[in-house]
Amino acid sequence: MSDTEGLVIKNTGSWYTVLTDGGNTIDCKIKGNFRLKGIRSTNPVAVGDRVEIVRNHEGTAFITNICDRRNYIIRKSSNLSKQSHIIAANVDQAFLIVTVKYPETSTTFIDRFLASAEAYSVPVTLVFNKVDLLQDDERRYLDMMVTLYETVGYDCLKVSAETKEGMDRLLPLLKDKITLFSGNSGVGKSTMLNFIVPGAELRTAEISDAHNTGMHTTTFSEMLPLTDGGWVIDTPGIKGFGTFNMEPEEICGYFKEIFKFSKGCRFNNCTHTHEPGCAVRKAVEEHYIAESRYVSYLSMLEDKEEGKYRAAY
Repeated sequence: MSDTEGLVIKNTGSWYTVLTDGGNTIDCKIKGNFRLKGIRSTNPVAVGDRVEIVRNHEGTAFITNICDRRNYIIRKSSNLSKQSHIIAANVDQAFLIVTVKYPETSTTFIDRFLASAEAYSVPVTLVFNKVDLLQDDERRYLDMMVTLYETVGYDCLKVSAETKEGMDRLLPLLKDKITLFSGNSGVGKSTMLNFIVPGAELRTAEISDAHNTGMHTTTFSEMLPLTDGGWVIDTPGIKGFGTFNMEPEEICGYFKEIFKFSKGCRFNNCTHTHEPGCAVRKAVEEHYIAESRYVSYLSMLEDKEEGKYRAAY
C-alpha cells in the first residue's frame, strides 16, 4: 500500500489530514492553485475527497491532485457571495438532523438541503431529533412533517439522542456506508455522534436561551470511522442553505413531487408561478403538493432571479 494517495478525513481550514492507503495519517497543505471546473469554492479540497500527495522534508505533505468525485454536497458560502462551500465529497448518504422545536428547523432549510442533495444524487434520511422534549401538539406537528416527507419519498426517523429512543433503528443504516451528518446548530448532532462513535468526544453546547438557537460547536469537518465499518462525517452546524449553480428550470426537477405534476403543465417551459394551465399550482390548491414545499421552491426560484441568498433560510 502506498503513501502517495489517500482520503481526506479532516479539514481545519488551513490544514488537511489525509489517511494514506498505507494506513498513516499525515497533515497536508494544498500545492498551487486548484481551480475546479466551473466551481469557485472557498475550499477546493473537501472531507471525503481522494487525493494524491507528495511528502516534503518537514514530515508533512502537499496535496497535488484531487481524484474525480462521485458526488458532493455544496452550498453558497455567504450572502451575495459568488463562492461556494463544499461540505463533503463522495458520500453514500446524508442524514439531515432536524428538530421541530428547541430550535425549530424551518421547512425551507430542509427543502433546500434536499434539493441540493437531489441535484448531486445523494440519498437523504431526515432524522427528527429531541422527540423526548415534545408536548402533544408538537408531536402531532412532528407526525405531520414525517407524513409529508415520507409521501414525497424520503425516509424519516424519530429519535432522541439524549434518551437513545429510536437510535437502534438508526445505527444499522450506517454500516459500511459513508454518511454525512448535517443540520442547523443546536439540533443535537454532536450528542448523536458521541453515541454513534464512542470516544469521539465531540463538544456539545447548551442551546442559547435568548433565541432558542444553537451555538456552533464544530468548527471543522471530520470523518469518524465506525467500529463495524463505514464512516460518519461531522460538519459544522449550518445557519442557511443557499443553493448553488442551479438554473431556474432545473430547480423543479429537484422537488420530486413538483417534477411529477409538472409533466401535466400546458407549457413545457412553465415556471409554475403564474402561467395558465399549470398543473403544479393546481396540485398545490388541491393539496397534492404541500404548500410548504411549493413555498420553498418559489424561494429558490427567487434566489436565482435576484442572485441573492438570505441567511434566514
